[in-house]
Amino acid sequence: MKFLLFGAGAIGTYIGGSLALAKHQVVFVEQPKMVEELRGKGLRLDLTIDERRQTKDAFLVPPRSFMIEPSLEEALRFGPFDAAIFALKSFDTAPAMEGLKPFADKLPPILCLSNGVDNEPIIARTLGADKVIYGTVTTAIGRRGAGDIVLEKLRGVGVAAGHPLSEKLVSALDKSFLKCRLYPDALSMKWSKMLTNLIANPTSAILNMTAAQVFANKDLYKLEIAMLKECLAVMKSMGLEVVDLPGTPVGALAFATKLPLWLSKPFLSKAAGSGRGGKMPSFHIDLYSGRGKSEVEYLHGAVAREGKARGIPTPVNKVLTETLLALTNKEVTLEEFAGKPEKLLSKL
Repeated sequence: MKFLLFGAGAIGTYIGGSLALAKHQVVFVEQPKMVEELRGKGLRLDLTIDERRQTKDAFLVPPRSFMIEPSLEEALRFGPFDAAIFALKSFDTAPAMEGLKPFADKLPPILCLSNGVDNEPIIARTLGADKVIYGTVTTAIGRRGAGDIVLEKLRGVGVAAGHPLSEKLVSALDKSFLKCRLYPDALSMKWSKMLTNLIANPTSAILNMTAAQVFANKDLYKLEIAMLKECLAVMKSMGLEVVDLPGTPVGALAFATKLPLWLSKPFLSKAAGSGRGGKMPSFHIDLYSGRGKSEVEYLHGAVAREGKARGIPTPVNKVLTETLLALTNKEVTLEEFAGKPEKLLSKL
């Protein structure tokens, strides 16, 4: 197949590089500075923890094995493409769609692997419902530099059924060692993935604490459980099921919220720590990078918005969203809540 990759970040390099290794045709669209660098050195994929690949060395994907262009217009010259892969941050989706809109007729269907539940509807409104395929990725990837990634935790990729390309995509991705599965219900898949992204994410950023420190505090742990229960209540009202994702027992996570705190804590603590490959949660990384943007509005904010529309109380998700956005927008200083759990808890 011929794939168009939007970006050569951690996920883009992993997916695109794996497809190139499997002899698919891959064309990346990236910023000019990165284009020159990757045209010179190629990609480096450290996939040594994947025992199926039977190697102790990182894979080097030479520049001749893929193409990378500084603009969509230039990349489309190498089309037509069978499919595109989109895995940008949720706050970058709408701006990206503005850039894609003039080329809608030339674009292939887009497999969206971004976190959150708002991205696919934005793509559908911009390019048409036939141009979007719901997807998710649970594998943890570390980025060492431009085009240089390391596989930290192999789980897999989910693709929603219902699109004419869905089954063909699953086959291509699975044969590229990406452990891909087909899911009959797109929204159940996406909301189940979002449930895993909620854990210790805004609390870590707001309080400048690791996930382990958050879970060690009894009152903060109660907060985490309340947050997850709100999301589950919203999902139930939408008629969505909690589904297990590749390498990720989401059903067990949901069940854990019904257990006594002392019994659920070890399981959720492990999920919070291992799910991110040992890194700080993404909201913390974004906040302390000073980029002035946060995906909290598209995760916890989505729970709060959907809850409000359906008459379901979501006070925890609402307060976490508002507090982290205030920090992101520099309406309050980082020191306001750093290391002060009681101050955050008082807002609830």
